[in-house]
Amino acid sequence: MKKNISLIILVSLILTAGQSRALPRFALQQKDKCSGCHVNPTGGVIRNENGFFFGKNVVSMISPRDEDFKLSPKISPSITYGFDYRSQYLYSGESKRADFQDMTGSMYLSAALAQNIDVVASYDFINRIWQCYGIAKILPNESYIKVGSFVPYFGIRLDDHTAYTRGGDYGLLFSKGIAQGMIYNPLYMETGVEIGANLSDNIFLTASVGKPKSHATFTFDPTYTARIEFSPVVEKIQLLFGASAANFKTDIFTSVLNSNLIGGFAGIGFKRFSLMGEYDIANDYLDKGIKTTALMLEASYQVMVGLDAVARYDMLDTGLKSGDTKFSHVVLGFEFFPYSFIELRPQYRIASAGDSTGNSFVLQFHFWY
Repeated sequence: MKKNISLIILVSLILTAGQSRALPRFALQQKDKCSGCHVNPTGGVIRNENGFFFGKNVVSMISPRDEDFKLSPKISPSITYGFDYRSQYLYSGESKRADFQDMTGSMYLSAALAQNIDVVASYDFINRIWQCYGIAKILPNESYIKVGSFVPYFGIRLDDHTAYTRGGDYGLLFSKGIAQGMIYNPLYMETGVEIGANLSDNIFLTASVGKPKSHATFTFDPTYTARIEFSPVVEKIQLLFGASAANFKTDIFTSVLNSNLIGGFAGIGFKRFSLMGEYDIANDYLDKGIKTTALMLEASYQVMVGLDAVARYDMLDTGLKSGDTKFSHVVLGFEFFPYSFIELRPQYRIASAGDSTGNSFVLQFHFWY
């Protein structure tokens, strides 16, 4: 089992990020929303002008301050481009092996067709994942309708899919190939419609219906997803409370399960510190009559501008009756932004599966624009 765990840790780190995501703790620390930095109201993919400014001048330790050195993501007044590239060096202490891996390389394009209508396209040329959708903010209070191919909005959208509330270790801990973690693995995408409603300045509701790209046409009923968040600011403290629900079909070998997923999440941001967590419960996900639970807790502290200390704990209880049924890992590390659009992320990971454990080290390199 130890030999298998070493391989699992090594390979699972490859899946650390399938696509670039917004970092929710930035929103908590800055007392802002994901839409404050991204064209997509639910975060991720291409950044808007505020997000570009944040990456260039705010988050980094050193920024280009030469007035003659101009940077802009705009091709024209209405067309913006961007990209994300991640690679990593990883080392497994148990197997005594090291390697370099490509993780993700995405190109983005955003076109403003009108003052309140945007079209966003993204292609990850490493993982061959694409998404494209239109966003029409034609509803009251800048609420919107989104149509196309996108990731449904559920829970806290981390940029690390090894969290069990996301894709987990992506099926590598199960001999039968059952996905370890919830359904939102690096390859998950749906084609459908999403409606987002700003019910007030700090209440945001989304609901979507779509077909997962892994499902053939007319084979299963659509997937339904809903999420609501409440994000008030109290005495300079940013709070976050919310809940999510999803109904989807899970194809397990020769049977199809009607799975239900519900979850709650919360967070707090005060000055340089942020803490957030999510707890999800999935019924009939890995097998009929089985309840699967996942937990994520993450704390971060800004040591100085451009350097954050981050610690995360993840837990999964599969609910299965045989084999290793409980998994957890602890991630300790830093996120270092030495210069605009450059990030270094050293991490030490302590993983546990059943009675076996394995530790590993990873150094991620992230370049974006």
